[in-house]
Amino acid sequence: MSQPTTTASPDATTGQETDAADTGYVPVELAGYPVRALVSQRWRASHLRALNAGDLDRFAEGVLHPDDVDAWYAADPTQDEIGDWVRAVAEASGEALGKSSGRPASSKITRKR
Repeated sequence: MSQPTTTASPDATTGQETDAADTGYVPVELAGYPVRALVSQRWRASHLRALNAGDLDRFAEGVLHPDDVDAWYAADPTQDEIGDWVRAVAEASGEALGKSSGRPASSKITRKR
C-alpha cells in the first residue's frame, strides 16, 4: 500500500509568487481595498506612459485585474496611496521599479592622451 504524500503549506511570499506565476497578478492592498495587479514586469509601455502622464485611471484600468477596476474607483486613492501601491506591486512582483541594472561598467582601462 502506498502512503499518501503531504506537502508543507507555503509561506505568504511563496504563495504570492505561486499566484503571480499562475495568474500573472499579485494581490496588493490599495487604500484598504484588496486588489490584484499585473506583475510589474508585465506592465506595457502604454501603462507606464499613462502613469507618467498622470492619467491614473487609464493606468489602473491597464494593470488591475478586470474584476478589481471598480475597487480603484471606490478607493479613490490619494497620490501618496498610489505611490505606495505601485511600490508594493513592484516588491510583490520581485522587482523594485526604477532599479534597472543598466549597462555594466567597461572593463577596459582608458588612458588620457
